[in-house]
Amino acid sequence: MASIISHRLPVLPLRSAARLASRAYASEVLKKTALYDFHVKHGGKMVPFAGYSMPVQYSGLGVLASHLHTREGASIFDVSHMLQTRLIGKDRNRFFETLVVADLENLPVGHATLSVFTNERGGIIDDTVIMQQHDSLYVVSNAGCADKDLAHIHAHLKKFQDQGGDVEFNVIADHSLIAVQGELREAHLISTKCISNRPPVPLPKPGPKAAQALQTLVGQDLTDFKFMTGSLLKLNGVECHVARSGYTGEDGFEISVPTPEIVFITEALLRYPGVEMAGLGARDSLRLEAGLCLYGHDLDDTITPVEAGLTWTIAKRRRQLGGFLGSSIILPQIKDGVTRRRVGLIVEGAPAREGAEILTPDGNRVGTVTSGGPSPSLKKNIAMGYVADGQHKLGTPLVVKVRGKDQSARVVKMPFVEAKYYK
Repeated sequence: MASIISHRLPVLPLRSAARLASRAYASEVLKKTALYDFHVKHGGKMVPFAGYSMPVQYSGLGVLASHLHTREGASIFDVSHMLQTRLIGKDRNRFFETLVVADLENLPVGHATLSVFTNERGGIIDDTVIMQQHDSLYVVSNAGCADKDLAHIHAHLKKFQDQGGDVEFNVIADHSLIAVQGELREAHLISTKCISNRPPVPLPKPGPKAAQALQTLVGQDLTDFKFMTGSLLKLNGVECHVARSGYTGEDGFEISVPTPEIVFITEALLRYPGVEMAGLGARDSLRLEAGLCLYGHDLDDTITPVEAGLTWTIAKRRRQLGGFLGSSIILPQIKDGVTRRRVGLIVEGAPAREGAEILTPDGNRVGTVTSGGPSPSLKKNIAMGYVADGQHKLGTPLVVKVRGKDQSARVVKMPFVEAKYYK
């Protein structure tokens, strides 16, 4: 295929990540995470993103190299700009089930689920990860949607409380968030530098031995510490919430750390050989290869979960009972179908970027690209977008218009790069 980059990978343009929000926040006073000075010290190129000044890359490792390093080793991402919240009260599950499509009543303690907030029209207000804890729900959602998410939640919370519902909702303002991503090595990386003062030991062969190494240092059985589960662990004596999850398609962990300790924990991780800092540029290309959506691009408040290929987030019980905003629109779509669907594309020629038209071979417009760019791992150009129902089947030949030129494309299965989640 002409899309294969045969001799060398092109440098991923900084705009592939920086453009995501720089225009929207160009004139705004940007917030800083607790790691801002740390990023600058380590050569981070700071750009506006979701109202924050965030690193798009680092001077010692470009976007392309950082992407490949995460696939082959381990990288640390600052995701402290994400909105962390907590719900408490005996009616917390019942309240939040009115806003999201997840089955929280049957979500076991210590387990998490990807879900979406929906509106009355069935559109997606935001995507979110919800973890069931012993006495609360721990929720992580997108920084760029924080203001509207909070307004939406508080509006419905007041009504629920006025009707006698027992629930409280609070922003977690005293913790920062980092993600360590890259195969099965992270468990070992955390264990050797963050949970003890022992010097690093040789990396084990990727696999269950990594979790076993962590288990011996935390003093508890972590055999069942699988993908989308979480636990409170002490990292170098600091109690943190650790979840086995991420946004890259790699095995990894998201670690919520008391903000006064975030530099200490990040530096401890970074001292381990083979761990590097990574920025928005690599995060964007990694999540695209993993077939993961970016809100505001692949998802918005006019797109339903069924159209987005996220029907699987709607649990069986919720399909039977409904009870969430927009269920009267979303549930019939599961049975009757939709007029557009999110698909993955392999594109020949130049990379297809957001907004590129998708056509049939005979020239009829059937959709639009929502995310796209070179895949460093596959050495091909990939894209996601929405096409008319019937054009979404695997292998369907299509055309993408890039800078006025028609380029061949075909529908392929996502993720583009096989996920390495530890299940």
